[in-house]
Amino acid sequence: MLITDSAVSRRSTIFALMLIIFIAGLFSYATLPRESNPDITIPIILVQTTYEGAASEDVENLITLPLERKIRAVKDVKEIRSVSAEGASIVEVEFMPDVDIDEAMQRVRDKVDQAKGDLPGDLENDPAVIEINLSEWPILMVAISGDVGERVLKKVAEEMEDLIEQIPGVLEVDVTGARQREIRVEFDPERMAAYKLSFTEIMTLIQRENVNVPGGSIDLGKGKYMLRIPGEFSSPSEIDNLVLVARNGKPIYLKDVSVINDTFEDHKTYARINHRSSVTLSVKHRPGQNIIAVSDQVFALLAAARPRLPSGVDFTVTLNESKDIRRMVSELENNILTGLVLVLVVLFMFLGIRSALFVALAIPFSMLISFTVLQAMGITLNMVVLFSLILALGMLVDNAIVIVENIYRHMEEGQDRIKAAKLAASEVGWPIIASTITTLCAFGPMMFWPDIMGEF
Repeated sequence: MLITDSAVSRRSTIFALMLIIFIAGLFSYATLPRESNPDITIPIILVQTTYEGAASEDVENLITLPLERKIRAVKDVKEIRSVSAEGASIVEVEFMPDVDIDEAMQRVRDKVDQAKGDLPGDLENDPAVIEINLSEWPILMVAISGDVGERVLKKVAEEMEDLIEQIPGVLEVDVTGARQREIRVEFDPERMAAYKLSFTEIMTLIQRENVNVPGGSIDLGKGKYMLRIPGEFSSPSEIDNLVLVARNGKPIYLKDVSVINDTFEDHKTYARINHRSSVTLSVKHRPGQNIIAVSDQVFALLAAARPRLPSGVDFTVTLNESKDIRRMVSELENNILTGLVLVLVVLFMFLGIRSALFVALAIPFSMLISFTVLQAMGITLNMVVLFSLILALGMLVDNAIVIVENIYRHMEEGQDRIKAAKLAASEVGWPIIASTITTLCAFGPMMFWPDIMGEF
């Protein structure tokens, strides 16, 4: 065969190429991003709408059906599924596998905007258009718990959220179980009636007083200064002393007709650990980033922050995706090393140490070539790639044994090493290629498999 003959004749070039492959392969392996799943596009978009207090039948008639009628006109839609529950509507739009998901998202948003006129006017929030993306699933979940108040846990969570989001490979951090502070005004209807006050008057007054007023600018000498009149409430006591009206020359304060409570909003999410309330931080990584490296930076940040935590507060990692990725990469390394040792032992018993070394060297060098190609193509080291490398490792050893054994046979028949190598490779080269192609043909149709499985 032309390639093998040229390789045998130019040994110095091959040795130099092996050195380049060794260096490039080690560098690629060290820098390849590690992920559990490949970054594939799932052609599904969700339209989620919340309508609190509405029955499932009302949600279906007032929200789900109007949205479906508009979304049905979007092109490349394969199927539309919906769920109407009490207070919530979810419309799942599945597109054809080859659709551009960004364009599909924009088309769905346009149709949802068109449907807003047909939706109830008292919706608290507009329908949310959500893309399903595996790369945006959390890689770490950290629970913050302790025998302290909810305010302390929330403060610690917000501080850690800001610190973690500063890590380069982190996309965002979602906080679960923490409630926003809320100043609740509970009115006394009897007192309001006695002072002849209405809800509309009080609400208008509160909105008018709770605002910062821009005052323009003023020139003083060589400087120009912006003016601002602060008017937003900063503490509940300011709301207590808000003057509503004056009756018979006496001011009527808001505290005279209501009770001001400094509390939290109603629970929207819950987080608990070991039967105690907690606040959970869900860390998401940027697509294509090394999950292991990002996780290590987060763990280092948690370790540095732990001594500064309030007494009784601690961190607990409830989800660590990098642990599974480390295990998968470790299994690949173990397979390579185990195959290397077993090949050396078996071939040493039957063909001698020299033939065993040549076959064994083919294993790491082929893997290093693969890592270099993966790096050049921008492919991450994920579950599918690791499975493929382990599968190829078995074929690689089989083919190398066949070629080396045939070279050994020609040398036993009296041929010199150079001629034996050329003859042996030319004799079994095409059969080995054919046997490898048969394996590829078994897995090849999966590349054209429809839907998400084909993407994997």
